[in-house]
Amino acid sequence: MKNLVIGLGNIGERYENSRHNIGFNLIDKIFDDLGKVEKIKGSFRGDLYKFEENMFLKPATYMNLSGESVELVLKDFDFEKIIIIHDDLDLPFGALKFKIGGGNGGHNGLKSMNDEVQKNSIRIRMGIGKPENGDISDFVLSKFSKSESEHLENWLELGKDAILEILSGETVEKVASLKTRKKI
Repeated sequence: MKNLVIGLGNIGERYENSRHNIGFNLIDKIFDDLGKVEKIKGSFRGDLYKFEENMFLKPATYMNLSGESVELVLKDFDFEKIIIIHDDLDLPFGALKFKIGGGNGGHNGLKSMNDEVQKNSIRIRMGIGKPENGDISDFVLSKFSKSESEHLENWLELGKDAILEILSGETVEKVASLKTRKKI
């Protein structure tokens, strides 16, 4: 396989369309564009899909244990690139940033992954903003506001286009220079 795209999120109806599930939402948006994807059978503690030379993973372990699902996939498959989509409190809502490797930035889903995955992956950081007051956990697990929801589709479209360009061979640097300038 060529590439693995991991969308981070939490399983269950309670978490659907929450800020923390933006990785799942973006994977779903990509699937809308690609059409039929093949679900891979196996014990991966998540949903693993294949389209051409690319695989897509939605861990079913809850955010803090996402690394367990990733490890199971990496035991069975080798990839040239690993792309991780995750929410980012340090970026304003609607921001899209690209990062190659690095630390976990306090993100529990990233913390659960081994150092090798963390330092060699491409990160798609999707800004969800920070709460003005209140608990961070409550904020990331909450739904988008009405005004944010009005822009969500455009933001996901921008993220989808960026990932598909990277999967087709475009450099992360070039995609980042084009996509981070656009506003939703």
